[in-house]
Amino acid sequence: MSATAQRQAVSSADTVIAGPTSSAVVVRPIGDMQGGGINVSDIKKLEDAGYYTIGQLLQTPKRTLKLIKGLSEAKVEKLREVAMKLDSRGSVFKTGLEAKEARQAVVSITTGCTQLDQILGGGIETSALTEVFGEFRTGKTQIAHTLCVTTQLSFASGGGQGKVVYIDTEGNFRPERIEAIAERFGLSSMETLDNIIVCRVYSHEEQIDVLKPLAALLADPDQGPIRLIIIDSVIALFRVEFSGRGELSERQQMLGRYLATLVKLCEEFNVAVFLVNQCMADPGALAMFGPVIKPVGGHVLAHASTTRVMLKKGKADERIAKIFDSPLMPEDEATFRITNGGIDDPV
Repeated sequence: MSATAQRQAVSSADTVIAGPTSSAVVVRPIGDMQGGGINVSDIKKLEDAGYYTIGQLLQTPKRTLKLIKGLSEAKVEKLREVAMKLDSRGSVFKTGLEAKEARQAVVSITTGCTQLDQILGGGIETSALTEVFGEFRTGKTQIAHTLCVTTQLSFASGGGQGKVVYIDTEGNFRPERIEAIAERFGLSSMETLDNIIVCRVYSHEEQIDVLKPLAALLADPDQGPIRLIIIDSVIALFRVEFSGRGELSERQQMLGRYLATLVKLCEEFNVAVFLVNQCMADPGALAMFGPVIKPVGGHVLAHASTTRVMLKKGKADERIAKIFDSPLMPEDEATFRITNGGIDDPV
């Protein structure tokens, strides 16, 4: 089905997430399945388990759906059969031209620094996970705070015209920084703060569990559009609560499932996910000028992230960002400054 045909098939109950062009992402609510013979109680069970759209249901393995209390194997088969008939995304097979057309709905959100935007291909992309990692004082949280504001700018100004969800695992969110950055961009500090939903979590279980109400927020047209999810930081609680090699396998499995859910959410709702990650010294790779740092999270986090950016300290208030991995952009570096108004171009 072409994008035009998909738009014609949109029902009044569907959520349309508009982008900077005529392209849009259509999100079909799970409630539409009632017209296909699925009873209200089974729909309620799906919503209680964190599934609010038909796309989310189809992205989930049958074995996972069967774990939901009250859903037998026969019911799961029926649910998937009805969902596939109602799915507005069309065939799973697309031509390169159709894939290019679908990417017109992707929004690039400015970081506030022209050089950094350039090496990222325009900014932080929606429908993708962007990870930044580096030592302390390299600007990770400052980029996150700046994005809280720039996401609310108009498309014409490089923004996302949407709200932000900030999942804070380390207690780093500061409203005062938002106010200073909003002043730089000429936005009302009160309105800007009102458009940021902050969620403070204290354990890795809570960090995982919050994905269910997050999905509800993303699926609620009265709440949106939510354009950016920030997780600062993605690994801190996992790193503290799992220790030693004996628990490493369990940690990585839980982290992998968590990241897989984030990937599905960002693609289903056309939202950008910005992951702040920590780093560690690699004692086995000592360089001439000191230890080499590498991101925490291993291959699990490396494979889940669409774009990875390494940050390091420069002169005075300058920081250096380097593309570590990207399917779109080549390896390159950019310099940015940390200012009272967020991150900015170097002088």
